Amino acid sequence: MVKIRLRRVGAKKKPSYRVVVADSRAPRDGAFISIIGHYNPLTDPETIVIDEEKARHWLEQGAQPTDTVARLLAKAGIIEKSEARKEKIEAGIAAKPKASRKKAKTGVTEKSETSKEEPEASITEEPEASEEQTETIKEKT
Repeated sequence: MVKIRLRRVGAKKKPSYRVVVADSRAPRDGAFISIIGHYNPLTDPETIVIDEEKARHWLEQGAQPTDTVARLLAKAGIIEKSEARKEKIEAGIAAKPKASRKKAKTGVTEKSETSKEEPEASITEEPEASEEQTETIKEKT
């Protein structure tokens, strides 16, 4: 699947992004097909420059924008805000809740509500010792 997403460029602690069309399997800063614009979140207001013709071409070809890029495209007036949401809903992509870092590091996972609970193990009682056995135990000690 082809995605329209951000590619990070810029110095450490000073991010700047290129808006690129890339294969969804490629790494964030890896191979891409085309650069269609750039975005700088550090300026006030944010700098958003996107080639409208290229963006529309790739959207017509079926490229799926990420949530952030859909927001940027809506700000630039290339797509409507509601249109960006509709595309995500039609594609069946729901917002994924992000797991906290502590849980991810420790490997703690929450049980889903649909999972079946395991039956409790039955507790078996040990038979009581007879009077003769208790007497022999007392004599030995």
